[in-house]
Amino acid sequence: MPSVSWESVIAVLGLAVPVVAAVWEFALAGRKRLGYRVQMDTTARDSSASRDETLVLQRMQWDGQHLTDPSVVLLRIENAGWTPIVDTDYVGPPNNPVGIRITFPGRKVVGMAVTERSPAVPDTYFQQGAEGFDVTDGEITLPKVALNRRAHYKVLAVLDRNEDFREIDFPDPVVSASIVGGVRGGTIRRTAYYPFASRPVRWLLAVLVLVSVTQSVSVFALDDNTRATPLDCAEGTLHLSGSTAFQPVLEEAAKQYTKTCTKARIPLTGDSFKGSVAGLNTLARAGEKADLKNGEGLGTHLSFSDGPKSDGRPQLLPRPVALSLFTLVVNEDVGVRDLSLKQVRDIYAGRITNWSQVRGKDLPIQLVSRNPGSGTRSTLQQQVLDGKPLLATTTGDCQALDTGAPGRCEVSDTPTLLDTVAATPGALGHSEVGAATAHTGVQQVRIDGYPATLEGADQGAYPYWQTEIAYTYGEPPADSVAAGFLRYLANEVGKDILRSQGHRPCAELDKPLVCRPDEP
Repeated sequence: MPSVSWESVIAVLGLAVPVVAAVWEFALAGRKRLGYRVQMDTTARDSSASRDETLVLQRMQWDGQHLTDPSVVLLRIENAGWTPIVDTDYVGPPNNPVGIRITFPGRKVVGMAVTERSPAVPDTYFQQGAEGFDVTDGEITLPKVALNRRAHYKVLAVLDRNEDFREIDFPDPVVSASIVGGVRGGTIRRTAYYPFASRPVRWLLAVLVLVSVTQSVSVFALDDNTRATPLDCAEGTLHLSGSTAFQPVLEEAAKQYTKTCTKARIPLTGDSFKGSVAGLNTLARAGEKADLKNGEGLGTHLSFSDGPKSDGRPQLLPRPVALSLFTLVVNEDVGVRDLSLKQVRDIYAGRITNWSQVRGKDLPIQLVSRNPGSGTRSTLQQQVLDGKPLLATTTGDCQALDTGAPGRCEVSDTPTLLDTVAATPGALGHSEVGAATAHTGVQQVRIDGYPATLEGADQGAYPYWQTEIAYTYGEPPADSVAAGFLRYLANEVGKDILRSQGHRPCAELDKPLVCRPDEP
């Protein structure tokens, strides 16, 4: 006979408990169930906190005599089950119209009224002279009222102390009735309002929670050697290179991946990210040095590029990862927040050289650009400037720009570009949106009135964006750290990291084909 593990027993209980709870609530407890609630039972002594209420109760009279110890009781009679109750369901002789009897030990009934009823309960049941509806000295009788599911009515009784009753406090009202086919013999029972579920169901749900907690503890209590390794995890060292604009995403993803996959290493240094073209060159050199055979791919290197490779190297295979947004940025003092696409092209062509020509300050325009090979620069030229080249540089050092005349200089990375724009009067540059948003001293520029948004790019209204592409050298082995890291970027944790840095996973775009790399 095969052995049964205690984890299997817990799993069976986890399935059985909600089934039992549902059966109890809807099949057993949900049958015909006549109930009542005592919603108020107060005396003149109970109302001592309010002098006005005390005087009102003490001044009550019956047959011209003041009540000695008056009290008021409000009862709610209800169908607490899931099945309608009809007059023939009440237990009793067919010729007896009384369905429910209410007595008040130690008290006599002075008067009563039905103060509230569900719309489906006719008032003819409670009119004077109606069969079964009566008040005697110590008892109220109610007729066999038909009640739909959750229907109710309320009875307000005014009472006074019996002369021979000596106890200080009155016993609770006694409500007597029975219905055919009801829960626990059909006897009317005192109910309570459960905003969530009945008491038995709450116990069952508590057991379910306990089962779930036990299952969770059992999972985390497993030895590290027996715990299943996440599907995306792989062992080895992965080298990343490429886009400086995508660098924050990769640094965070590498940090989280190595936390989850403890046998993986992703060393990041200052030389890891030098631009898209530099990263592709690094990947190509690593593949050539590896001396791969029989069509094997390199499983230890990945390069990320802002857009497709420009040299058509067949060994480098693209995998679209995300849509990345770029933006033009200006020094905060130039006084310009929006440029038309034509104005942008005229500025980079040297036809507009002063901000006053586009209704800004009287400042010469200083163009701060990335070095050749940058993805943000190549995207600017292709997507915004219609393939036109940039003006020649006027200085090799951005710190040496002559701010009294138009000029252009180049820097190696995005952080340096943003710092330079923030510190240079009249400066205009380009950057990844997430980095520009986090940097003080620069202002993003709209193009034709459109800000840099994923929606605008997805719909074709905003031009300055590019597909972020991961490149591999050949097809990496499925169990390699490169393949595992790519799968990680495509799962929910990786997508969260992409979104947090202002990128949109390709799979989430309204038009996913926008991410398809247009290889030369």
